[in-house]
Amino acid sequence: MAPLTRLSKPSFTSLSSVSRISRCLYSGIAPEPSSHGASPYSPRLGPKPNLSVKDPKDRNVQWVFLGSPGVGKGTYASRLSNLLGVPHIATGDLVREELAATGPLSKELSEIVNQGKLVSDEIIISLLSKRLEAGGAKGELGFILDGFPRTIRQAEILEGVTEIDLVLNLKLREDVLVEKCLGRRMCSQCGGNFNVASINVKDSNGSPAISMAPLLPPPHCMSKLVTRADDTEEVVKHRIHVYNEKSRPVEEFYRSRGKLLEFDLPGGIPESWPKLLEVLNLDEYKEKQSAAA
Repeated sequence: MAPLTRLSKPSFTSLSSVSRISRCLYSGIAPEPSSHGASPYSPRLGPKPNLSVKDPKDRNVQWVFLGSPGVGKGTYASRLSNLLGVPHIATGDLVREELAATGPLSKELSEIVNQGKLVSDEIIISLLSKRLEAGGAKGELGFILDGFPRTIRQAEILEGVTEIDLVLNLKLREDVLVEKCLGRRMCSQCGGNFNVASINVKDSNGSPAISMAPLLPPPHCMSKLVTRADDTEEVVKHRIHVYNEKSRPVEEFYRSRGKLLEFDLPGGIPESWPKLLEVLNLDEYKEKQSAAA
């Protein structure tokens, strides 16, 4: 098979390019490594991304969001998606949508999920390819990927077909993250997601104090709240440990390319959202915070 052709920025992934993602994975051939060198970059906030002050529709945002389960990457990715006018693509949502559909892949996915197995790279790539094809047909000019790539192999495939501008890695100290996950609740009637944890953690070992207000449901949902069966302290800590072990190579992959931006959440949404906009050089959109909620 001929080597993959890298798309030059700012072009968005074409239909033919996304189809090559699946072919590359199934053949086991990784794309040629990027020719650009790694630029100096802080392992924390570092220099701000080079985003010019334009209307959101004129930006070519092609971003990846990383972060531990429960850190809130879906929340912030969704807000930035609304603010910048690009789709928020979460691989977890793609899997759930396919599970709700009918067809051979849906049946295969059901068997995998019911057996408690991880969804394979091949299936994730297939779902993502289909989503990018649909977006390209609608004229979408960018994306924010949430939960992908999760392996070096996926990162290499993605790099071979489209340019990633920025990889935002959301960080939260583990004790706070555990408490936050244990506070998650869902309304059994409306399906709404809430959090009953009122977090006030003091500074410790150089880590600053963090406060997060609970996200309480409306009164009519309060008596219908349920907890996920796997939201126990032991399971949550295990998920965080597994994620940290598997994510380090992916983080280093993008750090070596000067694209990794690590952002330590200073608190809940009211504290973190304005600072995130500042770090992303999006100060001009601070007045639109309510529109992105």
